[in-house]
Amino acid sequence: MKAVRIHDHGGIDTLRYEEAEQLKLTSPTEAIVQLKAAALNHIDIWVRRGLTGIEIPLPHILGADGAGIVVEVGKEVRNVKNGDAVCLLPLSGCGRCEFCITDRDFMCVHLRVLGERMKGTYAEYVALPSQNCFPIPPQLSFEEAAAFPLVFLTVWRMLITNAELKPGEHVLILGIGGGVATASLQVAKQIGAHVFVTSSSDEKLEMAKNWGADHGINYRRSDFAKEVRALTGKRGVDVVVDCVGGDSWVKSLAALAKGGRLVTCGATAGANPQTDIQRIFWNHLKVFGSTMGSREEFRQLLSFMGISRIRPIIDQLFPLKEAAGAQRRLEEGKQFGKIVLQIAD
Repeated sequence: MKAVRIHDHGGIDTLRYEEAEQLKLTSPTEAIVQLKAAALNHIDIWVRRGLTGIEIPLPHILGADGAGIVVEVGKEVRNVKNGDAVCLLPLSGCGRCEFCITDRDFMCVHLRVLGERMKGTYAEYVALPSQNCFPIPPQLSFEEAAAFPLVFLTVWRMLITNAELKPGEHVLILGIGGGVATASLQVAKQIGAHVFVTSSSDEKLEMAKNWGADHGINYRRSDFAKEVRALTGKRGVDVVVDCVGGDSWVKSLAALAKGGRLVTCGATAGANPQTDIQRIFWNHLKVFGSTMGSREEFRQLLSFMGISRIRPIIDQLFPLKEAAGAQRRLEEGKQFGKIVLQIAD
C-alpha cells in the first residue's frame, strides 16, 4: 500500500511518500479500513519532530484522523462489517486500568493514538480496534468525516462536558483559524452563545464573522481582555477557549466574568505562562484541561452533528503524496479550518 512515513525525526523533508507493507489483522477484534481521506493535526507535526516524549518504531506512518470503508474484520467483530463507511475515534486505552473501565480511555497511562503509538492514517489502509469505527454522520463527505473526530471531540469535552456552555453565554476563542478554534466557534454558535474571536490576521477575523462570530479582535492592535470587557459592559465572558498559553494566559483570565470557566487543550505559545492566582480564587474561576474525550462523548457528538447538520470547516485539500505541502501550510499557521489529505483508490 502507499503511505507517507518518516524514517527519522526532523523537518518536513523527513516525510516520504512510498510503498509500505500491506496491513494484516493482529487481533480478532480489529478492523482494517480502506481510507478515503485523512486530516492533519498538530500532533502529526510533534510526532514528526520527535517532541512527544514517546519512542516509536521507525519507519512510522503519521495521522490521527481518517475516514473510509471497512474492508476486513476480525472474527469477534460485531459492530461493523465489510462495506461500512466509517469515521475513526483516534484513541485506545489498555482496557484494564481505572480510567479505561470507567470509559475514560483518554486518560489511560498507556494511551495509544493513531499516528502516535499506532500506525496512522497517512496511508491507503489503517488497522485499529473495531470499536473505534463509527458510522459517518449522513450529511458528511469522507473528507469532512476525516476532519472532525479529534478536534470536535476535544471541543465537545471542553465546552459541553467541562464548561457546561449554555445558550446566551459569552465565549472568547483565541487564535481563530486552527481546527480546535474553528470547531469551538461552530459548536458555540450552534448552542446559542455570543462569540468573540481573536487573531493577528484581519482576513481570518473576517472569515470567522462569515461563520457566525459576533466580534473579531486583532490582538496585535489591542489588548483583547480590555476590549472584551468594554464590549460586555465590564462584565467579561463566561468561557474562554485558550489553547495558546504564553503571554495570552493572564489576559484570558482577565477576560473572564465572575464564575467564568477557562478551557484549554494546548499551549502553542508557551506552556509555562504567568498565572494570576488571586484572580482565580477571588472571582471563583474554573480552569479545565482536556485532550480528546470518551466514547460516550463521541456518541453524543455524533448525535449532535447529525441533528444540527454541522459540517467541519475544510481549509484545503491535498493528495496524499503532497502531505509535506499540507504539513507546511499547517506549520506556518496559514489555514482556516482543517487541512485534509485525499486518498485515491
